Parts: sequence; C-alpha cells; structure tokens
Amino acid sequence: MSKDSLPQSDRPTENAAGHWVLARAGKRVLRPGGLALTRQLLDRCSPGGRDVVELAPGLGRTAREIVAQHPRSYTGVDRDDSAVAHVTKVVQPSGGTCRQGDANDTGLDDASADVVIGEAMLTMQSPRAKGEIVAEAARILRPGGSYAIHELALAPDDIDPEVGTEISKALARSIHVNARPLTVAQWRELLEEHGLEVEWTATAPMALLKFGRNLADEGPLGVARMVWNLLRQPALRRRVLDMRATFTQYENQLRGVALVARKPA
Repeated sequence: MSKDSLPQSDRPTENAAGHWVLARAGKRVLRPGGLALTRQLLDRCSPGGRDVVELAPGLGRTAREIVAQHPRSYTGVDRDDSAVAHVTKVVQPSGGTCRQGDANDTGLDDASADVVIGEAMLTMQSPRAKGEIVAEAARILRPGGSYAIHELALAPDDIDPEVGTEISKALARSIHVNARPLTVAQWRELLEEHGLEVEWTATAPMALLKFGRNLADEGPLGVARMVWNLLRQPALRRRVLDMRATFTQYENQLRGVALVARKPA
C-alpha cells in the first residue's frame, strides 16, 4: 500500500492525523484494543447472514474480517474518498460496497441494517457529534439490530475530570486530532441516551504501539515493514515515537473498550 494512496497523503507527516501517520509507517490495525478486541466485538454482534453497515471503515481491516463471515450485505460509509477506494477493493469481491458520506448523515434508509459497526471514530468527535452519530446508527438499525463500537476509554470510571481533560489535550497535541475519550460508564450512557440497550462490554489495554500488540496484530512481516519504514523516514519516526511516549505516559488511564448495544424490538 503506497503512501500516496492513503488518506491525507497530501499532508506533511508533521501535521497529518496520527492514525494516518501510523498507516504510513505500515500499521494496518489502528484500533485501540487491537485486533483481538475487534474479533470479540464481531463475535458478539454476529454479522454473518445479516445486513451490515460499517461507519468510517478506514483502510478496510475490519471490513475484511466482516466479509469473511459472509454477511447478507456489507455497506461501508466513509467521508474520505481514498478510504472508500481502499475498502471497495476489499469488499467488492464479496458483493460489498463502500460509499462516500458522513457517519452522522449516511443517506441510508431508516431501519435498513441489522448491524452497525464503528471503531476508533466516536472518540475523535465532539460531544454533539458523538450524539449525532449514535442517533444516526439507531435510525438505520432495524428493531432488534445491534450497534457495535470499539473506542478509546478513560479509566477508572471515577477519574478526576481535570485528569481526563489533561489526557485529551495531550492526545490532541500528539495525534493532531481532538480526541475526546470517555469512561466506560460514559460510553454506556451515550448509547443508552439514544434508546439502545447495552448487552456486552469488554476492555483491553491501550497498547497500540507496544511491541507485543504489534506482533499480534501485524505479524512478524508487518512489524519488520514498520521498522524498515521508521528507520528510513526520520519525520515519520519522530511522530510515531512522540505518540508512543504519550500513550505510555497515560497507559494506566487509557483502555480500548468495545460495546454492543441492541435497538429494542
């Protein structure tokens, strides 16, 4: 996957969004709880044989996992045309589609999906935008359908609000995106405020740039690819090391969290 084909390929490494910087480094799994938590999430929402919508599928790594479970249909919705092109290549052989659009205004019909999935996307939205996206997911879900999310969480649930604000500001400085993680309890409340019933929750360490997590998510060849890219590109190396330092500084207060919520029948 060439750098020029990635989202934000026109931006200098110094100010591109952190997740796309990691993609330039060769990282393919860009979820805070890793591939294992994504797979747990998919096991719980059971996309096989169902109509699935994925919001902001990015490079299509989770889309690949979804279509492998043979959904009745797969529709991705992403605002970035480069991401749409990537995901289309992944899902088209299985009959899936990906369209350009916003997560809070997908253009999809009411009650048209059995499963809506979104990962590492709500965290980067304002409180208002978070609510709009959850409302849109609830709108397009059929009664009895599932909304599955995988996001970044603050811990513990009673974390000092000032500490939470400090962490959000540090993340924003490092990843150049206004990350606003919530506690696990707040993520649950957000879903429940929009009439959804949380049925399952799981957490995992936020170990996005730890060696063990990368070995598990990317495999030995993937890790070697990342190391090679970082050695050859000083600006890329500086950004990744800066993000790693921030994640390490707050590793006791950050978690990956996955939740599955059902729309009442």
